[in-house]
Amino acid sequence: MASPVSLPSAFASLPSLLNPLFTIILPVFGLIFAGYACRKLNKLGPTAASELNRFVVYLALPALLFDIMAKTPWSMLDQPAFIAAFGIGTAVIFVLTVGVRLMQSRHLADASIDGLNAAYPNTGFVGLPLCLLAFGKESLAPAVIATILTVCVLFAVAIVLIELGLQTEKHIGRTLGNVAKSLAKNPLLVAPVAGALLSGSGAHVPAGAEALLKLLGGAASPCALVALGLFLGAKGEARDMRTTSALVTLKLLAQPLLTWWLAFHVFSLPPLWAKSAVILSALPTGTGPFMLAEFYRREGGVTSSAILFSTVVSLVTVTLCLTVLL
Repeated sequence: MASPVSLPSAFASLPSLLNPLFTIILPVFGLIFAGYACRKLNKLGPTAASELNRFVVYLALPALLFDIMAKTPWSMLDQPAFIAAFGIGTAVIFVLTVGVRLMQSRHLADASIDGLNAAYPNTGFVGLPLCLLAFGKESLAPAVIATILTVCVLFAVAIVLIELGLQTEKHIGRTLGNVAKSLAKNPLLVAPVAGALLSGSGAHVPAGAEALLKLLGGAASPCALVALGLFLGAKGEARDMRTTSALVTLKLLAQPLLTWWLAFHVFSLPPLWAKSAVILSALPTGTGPFMLAEFYRREGGVTSSAILFSTVVSLVTVTLCLTVLL
């Protein structure tokens, strides 16, 4: 059975990773602060966060999702044990959070976003470079698979639940019809499906289109983080720190512990894949929940706080994970 190496050797190798970890995390804070400062100084107006987020949702993120799926051979996804370990760990936290929030009389749309707050790791912006630094190039495969599971599958499930929650029709047939129409027009679902179909066909994106996708996709995370800063800089937004603390605890402690148990003790993954699954699940909340909260005009105070505080606290929790795993 795979198991982490001893703590003494882990501590010996940890210092070489601490500086890169801070180097990866600090730009996240820098982009958030840039948006925050622009709003506080009134350089960008009160609608800037929403408009910038709409750019991300309709252009930048669809381009990124399409590019990821178009470049991912279907054979690369043939890792059922890793998908099960990472996917079940994510799904349990998501479903648990949504269920608890519904019992607390939270609207299904808001409960779904809270589910993302507790289960949506920042695999793309933080996970890929961190895995590369910690475990080498061999860990890029699990990192890409985890990114697909997070930004495509989990994101899609949340969108479906949000659309279901927003429908007012009482007739089940009309409700499902309206949901299907909304989903068919949602670029965050259409783009990855189109990319997967292109990959499966064996076709390749032309060079010119590839350059366009790179430019648009590269803007997704930075613009979303700036939009988050703009939102945080706005006045009068309530902060529910009790809920935020619970969501951050689920994200940074419960999810990696559950994934660790699944990866090492249930599915007995090879060491590299098991360690990658744990560290990817231990990452702070990504910007996806904030994009959906803004796009669907839902309350965003808890979401913005969860992203910010999970990123801050992850400097400690991710370091502890690396200490145990290396």
